[in-house]
Amino acid sequence: MITVICPVYNEENYIEMLLHFFVHAAPAEKELIIVDGGSTDHTRKIIEKWQKEHSNIILLDNPDKYVPYALNKAIAAAAGDPIIRLDAHTVYADNYFEKIIETFRDTEADIVGGPMRAFGKTPLQSAIATATSTSFGVGDSSFHDPSYKGYVDSVYLGAWRRKVFEDVGMFHTRMKRNQDDEFHYRAKSKGKTIYLNPEIKSLYYPRDSFKKLFSQYFQYGLFKPLVLKKVKSEIKLRHLIPAIFVCYLLAVPLLYFYISFLALLPLLLYCLSDAFFSFRSGKTILEKLLAFIVYPVLHIAYGSGFLMGLIRAPGRS
Repeated sequence: MITVICPVYNEENYIEMLLHFFVHAAPAEKELIIVDGGSTDHTRKIIEKWQKEHSNIILLDNPDKYVPYALNKAIAAAAGDPIIRLDAHTVYADNYFEKIIETFRDTEADIVGGPMRAFGKTPLQSAIATATSTSFGVGDSSFHDPSYKGYVDSVYLGAWRRKVFEDVGMFHTRMKRNQDDEFHYRAKSKGKTIYLNPEIKSLYYPRDSFKKLFSQYFQYGLFKPLVLKKVKSEIKLRHLIPAIFVCYLLAVPLLYFYISFLALLPLLLYCLSDAFFSFRSGKTILEKLLAFIVYPVLHIAYGSGFLMGLIRAPGRS
């Protein structure tokens, strides 16, 4: 039997889609543990309606609200192996679970998963999906490469053999964001293998506004120094470049005053790169124009968060 776990909070627009997928996907021997962080919409009512017909759907409460607490609570209650995480904002291929089981069998890896494939319903979501799948947007992370197959640092969502938690420990509750990165980096540092298989297919819906996107990536950046402090072996250049870029932007007025127009050359090169990656992809002119804005939002948000995380480590209780 497999155990499927899913933290939720106010997911009335998405939860029924996830429940329908779980119930109809193979294998038949499975359980779903949903951990609710105190939803104030109809999320719980929808889950309780499905529970009446499906005894393998379990609903737990998460008074601590944040995702790592929910994951740890679900893992402690899990009866199956492997343990597979789902997200309510993601659409899964019909054979999602089967491909995970197959990948475990074929690779004997400790942790497996697929790449993050972003998909947009709106022009802005499509632009964000484009930006977060390019090297200019997110660096050389295999995590975002839909064609890469092999051993990696981390995977989207993730599926874990039960023994991993016995050997590595649970999710760090201080990590309100990036808890999956921290856990996977820690597992890898302890000799666990992580395998990415592009045949494990899912589609993720990005944020639907610039404000939400900025907040999301600021949080990613904010917690990244804490992750890298805990697992120093996973420090990569791609983690540092956005922070360096933000420092440059802050220094541009002084640099321009003392060095003249030459100080603007890096900014010019950035804008040209932004234009190149934005306009070589995207289905419509609107999506291309939006992508041109999305790239600097990603970089400035992440870089600002990273610098803030260096100044004061987040998540202190």
